[in-house]
Amino acid sequence: MRLARIAHAGGVAFAAVEGDEVLEIAEHPFGQPNFTGKRWPLADVRLLAPILPTKVIAVGRNYAAHAAEFGNEVPSSPMIFLKPSTSVIGPNAPVKLPAASERVDFEGELAVVIGQPIRNVPAARASGVILGYTIANDVSARDLQKADGQWGRAKGFDTFCPLGPWIDTSVDPSDLALRTELDGEVKQDSRTSLLIHKIPELVEFISGVMTLLPGDVILTGTPAGVGPMTDGQTVSVTIEGIGTLTNPAQNA
Repeated sequence: MRLARIAHAGGVAFAAVEGDEVLEIAEHPFGQPNFTGKRWPLADVRLLAPILPTKVIAVGRNYAAHAAEFGNEVPSSPMIFLKPSTSVIGPNAPVKLPAASERVDFEGELAVVIGQPIRNVPAARASGVILGYTIANDVSARDLQKADGQWGRAKGFDTFCPLGPWIDTSVDPSDLALRTELDGEVKQDSRTSLLIHKIPELVEFISGVMTLLPGDVILTGTPAGVGPMTDGQTVSVTIEGIGTLTNPAQNA
């Protein structure tokens, strides 16, 4: 199932995407969806960020080639950091480039959406607590990241976490093609099988640090090929079996 969050003439709702239609879900998408019976053509609604998490937990240097392109060592355990919930935007919403930064990079990633409250979940049980998977762009002010020596400001600007276009609940995330294009030119081309710390390990590690709530998002890391985007350019991240997340860049 593909779970989306949509804006339609009557307001905002969760919905299931089935072909060229969306079927409204009552209340929330967790557990067994309760459909209202309302439906619309997909072309007549606007896709929003598929979930509004209480927090986004991102993983750094989780592809060896990406670590190498910046001259960094591969961490022996997951390197995690937080992005604020206010950084989340949906498909086609503009990434606002802050005046404080002279280099803002795209980072295409597979994202994990948690489906229930969890704490200290072992890797063997991880698949049972995941709602599904979506696409993310871990936008980063690279110059500020280097200047600050920590990543809170560089990763935390409003609009710096595009998510979408929906959450796929049935895809197998273990070996999916991941491709990022900047104005149609391929910049990142990799596979999720190259993740250093796999998704079950990430769920175990992160839930051992903090309680995860339904809708919380884990960004699993970006492959090599990240680079700057400038005003007027468009970034599209495509993950096999899920879809494509597209966002323009725009000066704030």
